[in-house]
Amino acid sequence: MIVSSNMGAEADIIFRHQVVDVMSISTQVSRFDSVAACAETIGDAVIESSVVKFVPRIRSGSCANIGPRRSMEDEHIRIDDLSSHLGSIFNPSIPSAFYAVFDGHGGVDAAAYIKSNATRLFFEDFDFPQVSDIDAVFLKELEDSHRKAFLLADLALAAESSVNSSCGTTVLTALVLGRHLLVANAGDCRAVLCRKGTAVEMSQDHRPSYLPERKRVEELGGFIDDGYLNGYLSVTRALGDWDMKFPLGSASPLIAEPDVRQIVLSEDDEFLIIGCDGIWDVMSSQFAVSLVRRALRRHDNPEECAKELVNEASRLNSSDNLTAIVICFSSPARDESCPPHRRRFRSCNLSEEARNKLKSLLEGN
Repeated sequence: MIVSSNMGAEADIIFRHQVVDVMSISTQVSRFDSVAACAETIGDAVIESSVVKFVPRIRSGSCANIGPRRSMEDEHIRIDDLSSHLGSIFNPSIPSAFYAVFDGHGGVDAAAYIKSNATRLFFEDFDFPQVSDIDAVFLKELEDSHRKAFLLADLALAAESSVNSSCGTTVLTALVLGRHLLVANAGDCRAVLCRKGTAVEMSQDHRPSYLPERKRVEELGGFIDDGYLNGYLSVTRALGDWDMKFPLGSASPLIAEPDVRQIVLSEDDEFLIIGCDGIWDVMSSQFAVSLVRRALRRHDNPEECAKELVNEASRLNSSDNLTAIVICFSSPARDESCPPHRRRFRSCNLSEEARNKLKSLLEGN
């Protein structure tokens, strides 16, 4: 549950929305560039030779369900071939894909707006370098562009008259360029990589219970009440929610700045799961990875895997909307529990008389 039930009583302590001039975006971007990233920096990424053996074969499947809620506030994006989708805007010579999940609160408007404008916000508004040679400079620019895209999307929501100032959304994106995977997250959606059967979390849940987030919130004048930011939100990072944010140019307890992590995929990396918090509220990252891995070895169908994840979360009594995407990087190994079929022969029992006759024949008598 994102929004606390005591929102009315706490209304007076919520920071009220002030009109944001779209022309001030560049000023906010400059401030944003100076913010220290919580995730690993690009210097931690492993830059390998351009001659590589492993090239991911990207396939994906998704499933979304309203769950027990009265309305569906989740949205998602699934693009297995990004270059075909964007045309001349983005045309790398390597496999490319883009995925995102949005968990709205206070209505679906913020999540729907970001989904509808994702192509412009994440790709069209930035000049990408040629990707024929992915190096440290390119990866740094790619990371910076995603950070700025989150902030620009947040400011766009402030200026969008069709989106109420009390409406917001968490956002998690996953971009695949050849062997390179970039995950950016603001909120409590989660990305989990399966590496030889082991769950590797590619994002951090931004919740008030997470100590670094709680400390940041309190240092900026916010407070945590019964697990909710300012008694209202169960997340500490989100896009929108401008009635809770300080005026433009001021550091706010609620921010849209994403954590960004990049890795180089290898043969050990089997698939990625991204999902909204309705999934992770009732299952661990390792549980989800094991469930999908077993399913892939049975039927090798990521769409069915996503459905199984959602169905399992529902069976475990998740109280939220449910959205999951499963992105495969290779075909699974054959299920060890199902060895190749072997021809079986019926055994027959010979009488003593028959055995003696057979022995006599074999001995040439």
